[in-house]
Amino acid sequence: MPAFLNRPATLWKRLCALLCFAVLAQAGVAFAGDVVPVDQAKIDGDTAWYDIRLLGVEGQGFQDTAAPFDRLPARAEKVVRPPVWSLSRNSAGLCVRFVANATDIQARWKLTSSNLAMPHMPATGVSGLDLYVKSDDGKWHWLANGKPTAQETTAKLIGGIPAGAREFMLYLPLYNGVQSVELGLAKSIKLEKADPRRSGLKPIVFYGTSITQGGCASRPGMVHTAILGRWLDAPVINLGFSGNGRLEPEVGQYIAEIDASVFVLDCLPNIEAKDVTERTEPLVAQLRKNHPTTPIVLVEDRDYSDSFLVTGKLKRNRDSQAALKATYEKLKAAGNKNLYYITGPDMLGADNEGTVDSSHPTDLGFFRQAEAFHKVLAPILK
Repeated sequence: MPAFLNRPATLWKRLCALLCFAVLAQAGVAFAGDVVPVDQAKIDGDTAWYDIRLLGVEGQGFQDTAAPFDRLPARAEKVVRPPVWSLSRNSAGLCVRFVANATDIQARWKLTSSNLAMPHMPATGVSGLDLYVKSDDGKWHWLANGKPTAQETTAKLIGGIPAGAREFMLYLPLYNGVQSVELGLAKSIKLEKADPRRSGLKPIVFYGTSITQGGCASRPGMVHTAILGRWLDAPVINLGFSGNGRLEPEVGQYIAEIDASVFVLDCLPNIEAKDVTERTEPLVAQLRKNHPTTPIVLVEDRDYSDSFLVTGKLKRNRDSQAALKATYEKLKAAGNKNLYYITGPDMLGADNEGTVDSSHPTDLGFFRQAEAFHKVLAPILK
């Protein structure tokens, strides 16, 4: 029985809560700690295949989506630009957490696109799954990657785990969409929805570009937003849109609907200094209408790795960084509180080894970027 039924309440409130619980349970909604009945799985021999939606998908800011794993609501299709809508159907940042005493875990997933990889980003990151496990010390550890071989893949993620119940987290693809994702466990294994995160934090919402979306991480768990979610024990909503993170009010209106612990605005790689000056302040104002005190973090563009020699790129970096800093100072002077700032130079490291193409981070670059963000976000969330 859910913990909320044990809280002091009038008899009437208890009866109402019990009735609501019964109705939701009848509808197949899993509560934290609830066992997912094996009769809700598809049985194939000795394997039970569970739709991950039975566990509750983490990382979605909206329930009224056109497809189960979209990142914007269906009503956004006619409002945002077509590229933003198309990219919002990629499953970047979505994950499920679950508890199982499994010794072997399989997965099968069907992608929306047959393009599994990009020239500068492997299929394991574009279209793969990523499995983590929480150890006894309470920290998340990488365990396995689901390597896509076709638009529809069945794969054994891990085998030979010692017996015992553990909490797992499965990340979905960064640059592809998924039509369905299923976990395959032995029929005898008990599958449960994970308890809420101990931190109790509301989601961290990231609005940004291809880098925010995850280009070019080798696997979904290595993008900085996912790393930060593990380090800070917080759910993450990834609203990165490759080439299309432009501080647009059409996107801002949906971001403003989300009840967040902090908003992170990281769009400078997709806009010039003029746009930074024109769009940052209105977007902050748009968020402040619904969230007058929620922290907002403004993020400078990272330096291109080759800008030490390609001086035109360095000028673009410095111009956009200066425009954002000037806007930040203006907002602070006007009394805008709970506004924070992350600088861009050396965000990916001073050795120029942090990118795959001078722009998009490698796993090393993402780890360094996560460290830079953590220095600002950790004190805010405390």
